[in-house]
Amino acid sequence: MKKALTLFVSLSLLLTAAGCGGASAPSGGAGTSDSAASGGDPVKLRFAWWGGQSRHDATLKVIELYQQKNPNVKIEAEYASFDDYWKKLAPQAAANDLPDVIQMDDGYISQFGGRGQLEDLRPYMDKGSIDISSISPNFLKIGEYDGKQYQITMGVNALAATMDPAIVKQAGAEMPKEGWTWDDMELLGQKMKASGKLLADRVDFKIWFPYYLRTIDQRMYSADGTSLGYSDDKPFIDYFTRYQKWYDAGYVLSLDKLAAKKFTPEDDELVMGNAASYLAWSNQFVAWTASAKRPLEIVAFPGPNANKGLFLKSSQGLSVTKNSKNKEEAVKFTNFIINDIEAQKIIKGERGVPINSKVQEALKPILSPDEKKVFDYIAWAEKNSSSNDPPVPVGSVEVFKLLQDVTEQILYKKISVEEAASKFRKEANAILAKNKK
Repeated sequence: MKKALTLFVSLSLLLTAAGCGGASAPSGGAGTSDSAASGGDPVKLRFAWWGGQSRHDATLKVIELYQQKNPNVKIEAEYASFDDYWKKLAPQAAANDLPDVIQMDDGYISQFGGRGQLEDLRPYMDKGSIDISSISPNFLKIGEYDGKQYQITMGVNALAATMDPAIVKQAGAEMPKEGWTWDDMELLGQKMKASGKLLADRVDFKIWFPYYLRTIDQRMYSADGTSLGYSDDKPFIDYFTRYQKWYDAGYVLSLDKLAAKKFTPEDDELVMGNAASYLAWSNQFVAWTASAKRPLEIVAFPGPNANKGLFLKSSQGLSVTKNSKNKEEAVKFTNFIINDIEAQKIIKGERGVPINSKVQEALKPILSPDEKKVFDYIAWAEKNSSSNDPPVPVGSVEVFKLLQDVTEQILYKKISVEEAASKFRKEANAILAKNKK
C-alpha cells in the first residue's frame, strides 16, 4: 500500500507542477508536424496504456495493423501495469512530454484535462475526424469534463465479481445469485477462510466505498465537486466497520502482502488459485480467465439496492495530449481504434464492450464463450443500473490518498473508525473546498 501512496502523491504533485506548461502547448491541427502528418510524410506517435500481458499482445497487433494501413506512421508503444503506468506519466506530464495518445481512466480526467494537458476532441468529432455516427451520445458523455471532450471511451463496462465456481464449491459454499447481499458476501468470506482460501486479494475501497454510497442514495462528491457528497459520518462508519471485521478475520490479504502486488492478472490471488473472487470491472473478466486457464463466472456486486450502486462506466478511454506535435495523426489513430472493425476484432471487448453499435454487431459471431459472458453481462447491467456520476473533481487524487491513509490507520488499529470518519470528512472537505469559484 505504501507503493500506492507514493503513486498518488507523485502524480498529484507533478501534475500540479506541469499544469501551466501543458496549457500553453499548440492546439489541434496547428503546426508543421500536423500538416506533415496529413501529407503522408513520416510521422512518429507514442501510445501509452496499462494492462496485463493479453492486453499488451492485442494492442501491439492493433498497432501493427494501423502501421500496415499507414506505412508512413511509426507508433512507439509504452505500456505497464496500472500502478507503474501512472508513475511513468507523472514525470512526463511535469516535463510536458506526454505520449501523443494515452489510455485514460475516468478518475484522472479532471487531473489531466483540468490542467490543460488533454486536447478537446469535440472539434474533431464535429468535422468527422472521429466518427461518432454509430455511437450513443450517452457513451460520449463519459469523457466530458468542464464542457470539453477530453476522452473517448474504448469500451463500456460495469462493476462485477469474477469468481471461481470450483474454489467456491470446494469451500462448501454456493455461487452468489442475483440479489445477494453484503451478509451473503461475509458468509462466503467465512467459508473461504475456513477452507484456507481468501474471499479476494482486496476489497478496493476506491471502488467499493463509492459503490456502497450509491446503494444508500449518497455520493462520494457533491454535484459541484466542492465537498463530500454524503451528509454525515454514518455511511463511512458502517462501511469501514464491516471492512475492518473482514480484514481482521483474514478474508483479504494483509497490507504488507498487498503492497507487493502489481495488480495484473498474473499475480492476482484468484488467478493463482488462492481466492474465490476478483472484485473490480467486467472488462477484466476476459484477461483474468485467460490467465487462470480455467472456467470462471461473472457475477454482479451485492446489495441491497445493487441496481442503485451499479452503473455503466468507461473501461478505459483514449485521450490525445496537448503536447503532441502530431495531433491530426493521433486523432486518426484514436478513431481507428474506436471504429475500425478489424482492429476491434483483435481487441474483442477486452477493454469493455465497444461503444460503436456496428462494431458490436460485427463482433458477436466471433466472440468466445468468455467474451460473450461480458457482452451479456453489460446488456443485463444496462437494464439494472443507474446513471453514472460525473467525472471526479479536481482534488480527488488527494482525497483518495487521504482515504487510503485513514484506511491503513484503521486496519493497523492506530485510529478508531469513528475518529477516521471525522478526520476524513474534515480534511477531504478542505481539499475539495479549493474548487469553489
